Amino acid sequence: MTPDGLGLAEFNALSEAEANAALLVCCSAPEWARALVAGRPYAHIDAVFDTADAVLAELSEAQIDRALDGHPRIGARPDTAESAREQAGVAGAEDAVRAGLVEGNLAYEEKFGHIYLVCATGKSGDELLELLTARLGNDPETERRVMRTELAKINRIRLARLLVGAAE
Repeated sequence: MTPDGLGLAEFNALSEAEANAALLVCCSAPEWARALVAGRPYAHIDAVFDTADAVLAELSEAQIDRALDGHPRIGARPDTAESAREQAGVAGAEDAVRAGLVEGNLAYEEKFGHIYLVCATGKSGDELLELLTARLGNDPETERRVMRTELAKINRIRLARLLVGAAE
């Protein structure tokens, strides 16, 4: 795993394999990571963000599914430090909220065929449950667009943490 605050210059100087590994911590879609590595060197973090967003927008659904594989269910035990930090608002949630998230996640996955992905940073368990409940009303096409938007937000937060050490 790559430490927080690697820095843009250091990222640009990494070997292709090291840069790819660092990016896969941010988003587990291999094509996304490879495209960002190929775009180096970057002059500014905004160029990284713009490239990340553009590449994400063009990813196949199979690659988006690979990206989703890198995220635990909201409310489940996070499997990485990044996920634990992002889902910190769930840690102190009441039992009813946690149960609602479990139930909602199951309903969501049954309806849409993939995990409920939301940019959880800074959100409480109550907020995450409200968003989940609201998104269950979406049709599959709308939800897929919403999920991609949320993935882009998560990627930006993780890239910022990687490249400048930003906490959120």
